[in-house]
Amino acid sequence: MIDGFGRLALAVALPAFLATAALCALVRRYALTRSLLDVPNERSSHSVPTPTGGGIAITLVVVAGIAVLASTGVVDDRTAIALVGGGALVAAVGWLDDRRGLSASARLLVHTAAAAWMVGWLRGLPELSVGAGAVHMGIAGALLAVLGAVWSTNLYNFMDGIDGLAAAEGVVVGLAGALLLAPREPALAAVALLLSAASAGFLVWNWRPARLFMGDVGSGFLGLAFAGLAVASENAHALPALLWLLLLGPFFVDATVTLLRRIARGERWVAAHRAHAYQRAVQAGWSHRRVTSVMIGLSAALGLVALVVSRDPELLGPALATGAAALGALYLVVERWNPMQPMGDAAERSSQRPSAERAPVQQRPGSVSAERSHHQG
Repeated sequence: MIDGFGRLALAVALPAFLATAALCALVRRYALTRSLLDVPNERSSHSVPTPTGGGIAITLVVVAGIAVLASTGVVDDRTAIALVGGGALVAAVGWLDDRRGLSASARLLVHTAAAAWMVGWLRGLPELSVGAGAVHMGIAGALLAVLGAVWSTNLYNFMDGIDGLAAAEGVVVGLAGALLLAPREPALAAVALLLSAASAGFLVWNWRPARLFMGDVGSGFLGLAFAGLAVASENAHALPALLWLLLLGPFFVDATVTLLRRIARGERWVAAHRAHAYQRAVQAGWSHRRVTSVMIGLSAALGLVALVVSRDPELLGPALATGAAALGALYLVVERWNPMQPMGDAAERSSQRPSAERAPVQQRPGSVSAERSHHQG
């Protein structure tokens, strides 16, 4: 398995890493030429105008890689059409949003259409593995998969709020998924490795201090792609979809708990803010590097737990419960350290998004909506 994975890494990961890193240089030059910059303000965590939209390099390389894998028969056509079609839709609306700003409803409509396309081509989610057994889902499974894909797209966006965070998560989750899938479903392992390598290529430019921000074009694409891998690996009986929830645990817990708390407070939840735990850790004095490094460690630890669960499916429930409890405890630690404060609409403008940072020079004030504003890191 190690030898096979090594060959896969050389054939897929190295070219994807080098291509993304090189393409980022071109995207950065284009952004500078077109003044596609994120200009710092009083709420920003960066101090100089920074080119944004770099996530398009990740998207282009992964889409091209999947096309090559499909043309050589490594990835089946349905999976390729699902991931490329859905990912292209999300990336396109993200690119437009990064440049001009779109309404939350327009983004949500496209995200839902992209998720439906992807889940449809993957033939829904007829069963959901739970421990050693499976629950028959039928049409409810397809609806749950679409909802999960839409949320994954947006939560990944929300979590792209400081230098290196979203890209580093992509590296770790993609690599963990590839290692878990390699002995079971090599085709999906190749796709996961593509995502990891492309994220690593972008991270070269996005590690603190970031020289290029990711933008919605990249963060939304990564979120949808990981959701697609979860559905595909479940349907192939390779990895349970819920195991991907464990791998993405740090992002899922922070984004979901924060959103639910804001809704419970009666806040305008679609308004931009910087109330996530990772953002409040930065506000309290932790550096971008330190917060991102902690998140990398958490994701890597959960990857090891996922490895154990993959060998004994009956541990899935306890692993999810333990992971949720541990991440919830860390969230409470940050809350005690720097409590989440109510925010008015004017104060709810994102600031910690160095990778995908939002507010490029060309954007209209107020055009950036909602929760997604935290997602630019």
